[in-house]
Amino acid sequence: MAGHGPPSDRSVALEQLLKERWSCRAFQEHEVPRPMIERLLLLAQRSASWCNTQPWQVIVTSGEGTERFRAALTAHVRERGRNVNPDFSRPAEYHGVYQQRRRASGWQLYEAVGVQHGDRTASAEQAFQNYRLFGAPHVAIITTDASQGVYGAIDTGAYVGTFLLAAYSLGIATIAQAALAMYSPFIREYFSIPQDRKVLAGISFGYADLDHPANGYRTTRAPLTEIVTWADT
Repeated sequence: MAGHGPPSDRSVALEQLLKERWSCRAFQEHEVPRPMIERLLLLAQRSASWCNTQPWQVIVTSGEGTERFRAALTAHVRERGRNVNPDFSRPAEYHGVYQQRRRASGWQLYEAVGVQHGDRTASAEQAFQNYRLFGAPHVAIITTDASQGVYGAIDTGAYVGTFLLAAYSLGIATIAQAALAMYSPFIREYFSIPQDRKVLAGISFGYADLDHPANGYRTTRAPLTEIVTWADT
């Protein structure tokens, strides 16, 4: 059993994964071997869920499957523009510190890739890279059981987090993309996803292009003083 001594090797390893994992926005072309993807999925499958319901399901693309989806998705987004109908509503607004954090992250990306303040054309083109899957050779489409409502969505969100850490532990780069879920009806039709499932997110993955400027920055995390309230009495 755990005692009150120094951190165990396992906690140090977990801390390293959590600190070093980042969202990749430019990938190399070559694919992840199927056995490695299966290893990733087996690790992610250990994610916790309410009453062990495991409401997530995953569609994984490779090879021509990725290329066909990438081409179809980009064509659809160009045609539809911002006329979206996601299965889960977008946030009503970002305010206060949440808006500050969002803007800080966005400007880190723009500065890294050379997008100037006020250049809406360049910022829109960078945002459009989401639908090109940032050049990734694979994408995982994550769905959740519709009947489980918010509980299923929370469990599946936890699965996404486990997937990201498991991938990084295997040397696989990832980026979780709510942007894909904005076009849920298209994704549902494209992959023949039944109506009793909701599209939560996509995760593009592969091997990182570390020379690309979009991968040259890292975000920060808020201190505990902004997050935690202690109730000792």
